[in-house]
Amino acid sequence: MNKLGLHANVWVRDWSREECILAVNKTAELGFDIIEISAPDPKAMDIAFTAKELQKAGIKANLSLGLDAASDISSGDPDRVKAGETRLREVIAAAAELGSSHVCGILYSAFQKYSEPPTAAGIAGAVEVLTRIGEEAARHGITLGLEVVNRYETNVLNTAGQGVELCKRVGLPNVKVHLDSYHMNIEEADVEMAIVDAGEHLGYFHIGESNRGYLGAGSVDFMAIFNGLARINYAGPIVFESFSSTVVGQPLCGILGIWRNLWTDGEDLARHAKAFITAHQQSAREVGREAPRSALP
Repeated sequence: MNKLGLHANVWVRDWSREECILAVNKTAELGFDIIEISAPDPKAMDIAFTAKELQKAGIKANLSLGLDAASDISSGDPDRVKAGETRLREVIAAAAELGSSHVCGILYSAFQKYSEPPTAAGIAGAVEVLTRIGEEAARHGITLGLEVVNRYETNVLNTAGQGVELCKRVGLPNVKVHLDSYHMNIEEADVEMAIVDAGEHLGYFHIGESNRGYLGAGSVDFMAIFNGLARINYAGPIVFESFSSTVVGQPLCGILGIWRNLWTDGEDLARHAKAFITAHQQSAREVGREAPRSALP
């Protein structure tokens, strides 16, 4: 059974103590198992306070981030690579204190639009850093999820196949592919087969609609998505992610292009998402049972 999660930006913009209490408690009230917290700068978070709130609410937290230009480990620039490794180590330390099972996101490059393709040397440098960070994460029982995102947010991993290749180059069992239905809807020719081909390398999954709003109110083929997950018996976390400028502000709105508010009620959005995910999981399981039901006596 998959653990179901909710991104904290459904509730809050930042992570003050007040925002932590709100987001953790609302997530738990709706029956989610995990809250995913954006942690581009874990030193700005009150980790001990967050851990206590999570324990009281009875849920877990995973951390996610995208590196910035100054900490781009795929850049080939020694200073930026060093800064990126330092940042990743800080996030792993915070995740370990929280008891997180996963750290995910754009951990291999900057979260930005690039004007040039990556270089072989840059990717090799990223692999070296991710190998060291992966080994550190393993010591704390943490899995790294390398998120595959669209071409406007990185020049390194845009397809599931590229994600698998990078994981193979790192070669650690706790460094996995992190797929996201929003990004797959842009980049993949066949979302179901992309998931099937990722197979055992898939370790984290984001569910999001094409317009970042209510699930089912856009163009993502969720039946294909959930069929793919069922076909590989995916057992990792499934986390709903959505953004509205009602909650988040700059610079995230600008980076993600959140120009239209498709929702204003985070609780209604999250409640709908949980029911939607659960229903599609059941449908996918029934598809898998159809063949034996149809066998002739």
